Amino acid sequence: MIRQFAGLGGYVLLFALLLFVPAGTLQWPAAWVLLATLAVVRGVSIALLWRAQRALLEARTSVPLPQRGQPVADRLLLPATMAAFAGLVAFTSRDVWHWHLLAVPPLWVRSLGLLTFACGWGVVYLALRANAFALTVVRLQTDRAHEVVEHGPYAIVRHPMYAGLLGVMAGLALALGSSAGVIAAAVPSGILALRIVAEERLLRESLPGYVAYSGRVRWRLVPGVW
Repeated sequence: MIRQFAGLGGYVLLFALLLFVPAGTLQWPAAWVLLATLAVVRGVSIALLWRAQRALLEARTSVPLPQRGQPVADRLLLPATMAAFAGLVAFTSRDVWHWHLLAVPPLWVRSLGLLTFACGWGVVYLALRANAFALTVVRLQTDRAHEVVEHGPYAIVRHPMYAGLLGVMAGLALALGSSAGVIAAAVPSGILALRIVAEERLLRESLPGYVAYSGRVRWRLVPGVW
């Protein structure tokens, strides 16, 4: 668990650098609140998952990238998704403090954004709790007796962890007060969608039962949309 929380500390630190360096100031209460929310929500998630999915947590943090069996598409799209997410945080910070591309959302919308940010991480937690095969990379996990997961949030959409990340990205931009950041979230969201397409191609071809599961759970990411 010490290793898990050390990793969380590094993640929060990186998040802070992406916020405060483009801003050019530490005098930003909204950013500090966002970081505190991130640390608390992710910290609670780690503590709960340590009891429910310890092997998954260890697998997500101890295996080097790329991995054997990881498709070429995912070897490209995974780092692209990470880079686009980091770019979104820096873009939002720069917009709030220097660019002012669009009108600042009202306080109640910013508050709703913070709630959406926290709930997005909550959905990620629920997905990880339900799916012992939710590794960082996409690959067929024959070494871990890979099988289709249909319970919990996976009974609603086929990729609930990614759905939670949509809330995280839009929520952080709103919470920080950048309407332009919400629009810019379309970039990492689009890359995430490409990753879903590539992942589903692998799962349909290689994971028994996934085609039937896709027929039962129609929506990939957002019910009624896609």
